[in-house]
Amino acid sequence: MLAAWKREEDLSREKLLCVTALGLLLTSSLPLLAQTAACPAQDGLLKSGPPIWDANRDGVYTCDEWKSFADRIFASADRNRDGRLDPSEFATVQKADATLADADFGYFDENQDGKITRKEFVEKPNAFILRFDSNGDCRVTADELRAATAPKGPQGPAERPRDRFH
Repeated sequence: MLAAWKREEDLSREKLLCVTALGLLLTSSLPLLAQTAACPAQDGLLKSGPPIWDANRDGVYTCDEWKSFADRIFASADRNRDGRLDPSEFATVQKADATLADADFGYFDENQDGKITRKEFVEKPNAFILRFDSNGDCRVTADELRAATAPKGPQGPAERPRDRFH
């Protein structure tokens, strides 16, 4: 009788360990499952939708459209009309468009003199175009956006590195 009770207790303990292990496995895997099942995170440069500076609304974002938009932003931010933006005026730039919200003053102040000239601001490459213009033609098309934001499938096995003898 004692041996049977001991065996039942051992089985109960094993079941408890299995259930506990399964529970731990499932709870630790949920975030991983959620990450793999969820849609890929949207690109940060598209977090607020497509850029508003597509002047002709054709869905193609060009360097010329950006420069025209940047020139208008500069003009509205240059409150004292001296042709240069100081850090307080630059705050207006950061509010003008969602893609500029995190813009860094130093990025635009090329000569680091504490002021941003119109040329420094307008001629600086646009991060959106740099990120999505895959063929370098200074135009971002819908196809380039789709390709850049499409979920990447699993990559094949990595090729074994070869040494100079193989």
